[in-house]
Amino acid sequence: MTERTLIHDARLIDPERGRDAAGALLVEDGRIAHVFDTPRPDDVTCDARVDAGGKCLAPGIVDLGVKVSEPGERHKESFGSAGLAAAAGGVTTIVTRPDTDPAIDTPEVLEFAARRANADSPVNVVPMSALTRNRAGREMVEIGFMLDAGAAAFTDCDRVIADTKVMQRCLTYARGLGALVLAHPQDPGLSAGASATSGKFAALRGLPAVTPMAERMGFDRDMALVEMTGARYHADQVTSARTLPPLERAKQNGFDVTAGVSIHHLTLNELDVGDYRTFFKVKPPLRSEDDRRAVVEAVASGLIDVISSMHTPQDEESKRLPFEEAASGAVALETLLPAAMRLYHAGDLDLPTLWRAMALNPARRLGLPGGRLGAGAPADLVLFDPDAPFVLDRFTLRSKSKNTPFDGQRMEGRVLGTWVNGRRVFG
Repeated sequence: MTERTLIHDARLIDPERGRDAAGALLVEDGRIAHVFDTPRPDDVTCDARVDAGGKCLAPGIVDLGVKVSEPGERHKESFGSAGLAAAAGGVTTIVTRPDTDPAIDTPEVLEFAARRANADSPVNVVPMSALTRNRAGREMVEIGFMLDAGAAAFTDCDRVIADTKVMQRCLTYARGLGALVLAHPQDPGLSAGASATSGKFAALRGLPAVTPMAERMGFDRDMALVEMTGARYHADQVTSARTLPPLERAKQNGFDVTAGVSIHHLTLNELDVGDYRTFFKVKPPLRSEDDRRAVVEAVASGLIDVISSMHTPQDEESKRLPFEEAASGAVALETLLPAAMRLYHAGDLDLPTLWRAMALNPARRLGLPGGRLGAGAPADLVLFDPDAPFVLDRFTLRSKSKNTPFDGQRMEGRVLGTWVNGRRVFG
């Protein structure tokens, strides 16, 4: 954008005020200078105008938990390809996971990743650090040094720290430095080797399965440790109805606890696996429809705070295998917004509630300035048409890997423009 740009005739989606109404936005020097409650404000001096055509203008999505495969597996995803995919999907900030090869567990590796991101990605990149060396669950990383190097949070991703004493020490040390710890609530013994959720469907398909109680048991352990240490804690994925009551109790008890869920667990269920379709193999495995409905309701009530893509690129060789052997994960940077529109069109969640979970809450949890439309906020914006229909072709995705469960599906919601710090990076 030029120095002063007016985006007018927009449908403003403001998650901070819970507002969905016509308005306009003035952007100056990369920040939001003023928000107008009228679609065509008079007497506004500007260098350029963008006609939104009545489409939705919202804060750019802040995607918590994106895997970019640098260093180590650049053929799956690079910062350049992930940044292009994010911009096309209305994601203006990607919070990257440390499950790379090698893991991001030293200041040197983190600084390397940050340099590559700044050089190659058109969107903001905020790196997270591993919580233990090589994500092995034995030796804590230098949390203080990693914070100084720019780590936004600490996580071993889907490798659960099985040793409770190690986890307790990590949380205690993180509490002393005010660091946020992300954990994957699962009982590692029960979930080892599982590729489906236990029940009739998994039994009929002969798939090794795990009970949803494994998530509840892992979460209960972590809540006991949070009560013991007072640490800041975020559960990366809460996907089961059985985990919701202890999550609610933890919040009522005043613990500094938040929870997230992936867009796949909100819009798909265990039956979508069908005849062993490995693009639907994610971690944790897709749940029952009852669980899916319960988690959607938890997002609507605010009990679950964050919706993320859990973008996990995998190459064809790792997916074109028998279901039990295939790698878990799906790409989702470009499909997060249209998949979320399924929840909107079904009447489950309105747009301000969706953007509260996809932009405002993750930004607040990480202490980032984005995720809102208020004056002074960064001009990280997405303009989209929630009703535009299309059929997804995975080969048109900008990600290097094409492992999406939505291939060939009819979807609604198309991104028309994305701005990062006032500069248009897509559309």
